[in-house]
Amino acid sequence: MSVLKSKIKVALIQFASGMPDKAVNFKNCRKFVAEAMRQEPGTSLVVLPECFNSTYAASEFRKNAEVIEQSSPSVKFLSDLARDYKVTLVGGTIPELEPASNNVYNTCLIFDKTGQLIGRHRKVHLFDVDIPGGIRFKESDSLTGGDTSTTIDTPHGKFGVGVCYDMRFPELATVSARRGAFAMIYPSAFNTTTGPLHWHLLARARSVDNELYTMLCSPARVPGSGYQAYGHSLVVDPQGNIIAEAGQGEEIIYAELDPEKIDMMRNMIPVTRQTRFDVYHDVSTDAK
Repeated sequence: MSVLKSKIKVALIQFASGMPDKAVNFKNCRKFVAEAMRQEPGTSLVVLPECFNSTYAASEFRKNAEVIEQSSPSVKFLSDLARDYKVTLVGGTIPELEPASNNVYNTCLIFDKTGQLIGRHRKVHLFDVDIPGGIRFKESDSLTGGDTSTTIDTPHGKFGVGVCYDMRFPELATVSARRGAFAMIYPSAFNTTTGPLHWHLLARARSVDNELYTMLCSPARVPGSGYQAYGHSLVVDPQGNIIAEAGQGEEIIYAELDPEKIDMMRNMIPVTRQTRFDVYHDVSTDAK
């Protein structure tokens, strides 16, 4: 049986999500999800961008952080959204406060179509970069990295979740693929320096490495904002073909994921059956 049980329709919501007022982001997000479901009512999986509820800035993460509980504004909003539209929802990311440690994480929450929280992924690799003439950003000034890989089980099959910079580290995708994932999903906010360099390349590489679908969902670009997201949300098939891509503004993109595309690629070029664990280590056997 294929790792994807049947064809499914997906929608990636690229909207201007970096407003300081969470209520404005919630209203804008719901408007776009409603439009996606109106245009493609058969959609069963919806993906939101990184930091969908607030400003993407190291100085703002703690201020906007929430404890993950049903009464938290972003948790309630996402739960209601998934239940109202009866979709599996990959809820972008929000800044998460863990009371016991007082740490703040960049966290993706995943909900089923009844609104139940079925998983979370804390961004593992923090975006600490300094590109002369490009961008300097240091997430570790205010965030703590997560310490687990994330593979979510749904009625359609399993998918892996990473966040933005996690995409540059192929091990997370490999772990999920070897645990039976049909896709890797990365809520992401590459910028206008790193995006043109590696956005498409990394997405296609993760698909080709593991012969699965890869989805990247970015915020829309907001002229004049402190952090310029690259946009270009996209879906890549198991052969490495880009089958849907947004521009830089607010846009919804759709794709149909087909189990035959996965099976065909894995039969033609059977890398999933030709691994040499006698030569190198299987990272999925000891990953958390």
